[in-house]
Amino acid sequence: MARKAFSATESVAVGPYSYAVESGELIFLSGQTPIDSQTGKLVQCDITNQTEQCFKNLFNILEVAGLTSDDVEKVNVFLADMSNFAEMNAVYSKKFSSPYPARTTIGVTSLPLGAQVEIEMIARRK
Repeated sequence: MARKAFSATESVAVGPYSYAVESGELIFLSGQTPIDSQTGKLVQCDITNQTEQCFKNLFNILEVAGLTSDDVEKVNVFLADMSNFAEMNAVYSKKFSSPYPARTTIGVTSLPLGAQVEIEMIARRK
């Protein structure tokens, strides 16, 4: 069976991967860094704006797949500096409604292109 993948012109891939892949009712969204699709460059600002850009990219992919944030079941957040947790969390809390998706936040040594945050998601088609 061929892999069903989704592409989104409003998001930017920085490697040889699909933006999202569907497997049954699950859609696995690849990690998105805060790259502005208009410039193709990393948003150079604080963690709040970088987190907002990650979600913008991810929600564009969800839209292409015919989904919304209400369909998200699991989120993984990677932070290059865990001292940015509160600011990231403030943005995150506005992107979903209760009950929130399951989430893991992981501190990492570095992220692609010097990003401060990368976010990936798993959604379910209802």
